[in-house]
Amino acid sequence: MRIKNKEINDRKTLDSIIHNAEICHLACCLNDQPYVIPISFGYDGKTIYFHTARAGKKNEIFLKNPQVSLGFETNIDLITDQDNACGWTFDFQSVIVTGEIKEINDPDLKNFGLNHIMLHYSNRNWNIPQEEIRKTKTWQVRIDTITGKRSPAKTSTKGE
Repeated sequence: MRIKNKEINDRKTLDSIIHNAEICHLACCLNDQPYVIPISFGYDGKTIYFHTARAGKKNEIFLKNPQVSLGFETNIDLITDQDNACGWTFDFQSVIVTGEIKEINDPDLKNFGLNHIMLHYSNRNWNIPQEEIRKTKTWQVRIDTITGKRSPAKTSTKGE
């Protein structure tokens, strides 16, 4: 990272950013054509889980190029400067993850992944019907690399 004082290295902090993010942006690429999708997700500390429709563009890309990147952001705050356009900035914390995407076919692991998605948003485990598990296309990305960044400003003047 170019600016070392903005780098986040502490794994507990990186995990906290992921756990507190509302959505993540999944980036994939096919034939030098990038594709980014906002998705809901679950996280167990090692793996990101999400689900998709049974068919579609992203599924086709995943099968041809399983290398993906995921972006998470939290604590976003616009910092304004009414006298200087170049003084505008953001406070934020972000995490970037890379890994290989794999479809989950094992019903127990699908249930685990789907429950982590629901846990992320509802803070509880669910009894997901086997029929729903069977028909839901579920994916996992095991983390290969993880990096974090924060950009705190001195004072926040949001809403001026």
